[in-house]
Amino acid sequence: MEDQGLADRFTALNIAAHLDRVAAFYTEAPDYWVLAEGSHPDPYKKAEEFFTAGAPGCEVDRSRFLGLFVGSRLSGLAELHYGFPTDSDAYLGLMIIGPWAQGAGRGAAFLSRIEELARSDRAKKLYVGVLEANPRGRAFWEREGFSATGITKEDNTHGLDHVLHRLMKPL
Repeated sequence: MEDQGLADRFTALNIAAHLDRVAAFYTEAPDYWVLAEGSHPDPYKKAEEFFTAGAPGCEVDRSRFLGLFVGSRLSGLAELHYGFPTDSDAYLGLMIIGPWAQGAGRGAAFLSRIEELARSDRAKKLYVGVLEANPRGRAFWEREGFSATGITKEDNTHGLDHVLHRLMKPL
């Protein structure tokens, strides 16, 4: 999944070739983790988790790990898992665009490519979880056609009393 003809490239990532670049991305773009976990992440720990942690019940070997490159700079990450909440569904476990790459339509373009990939892998629906503490993120997802499923989860893993809302978009 790589577009050579565009200024921005969408590329499949793997732990062997891209661990250092993903860690560097987390060092340069810690904002989401500060919001979600209350502190700057350990970049290598988060990079390893990016490639190894999946959605509940999903087989990591079916997952896709994707990068958005602006020039040669890794500027966005996404992890796409299959089989959650049902076998025919896809779950976008994470999608982050670096602050230097935001505001130019890259998030929507990246999501569009992710949706194409999920459709080609025969997923019927795409799900995402959004923190209630992230209204800008929720506004993005809703602009892109996601709607609330009514499923919420309280998460106090990091002592921050988060509420996570599950959104869905038919593919």
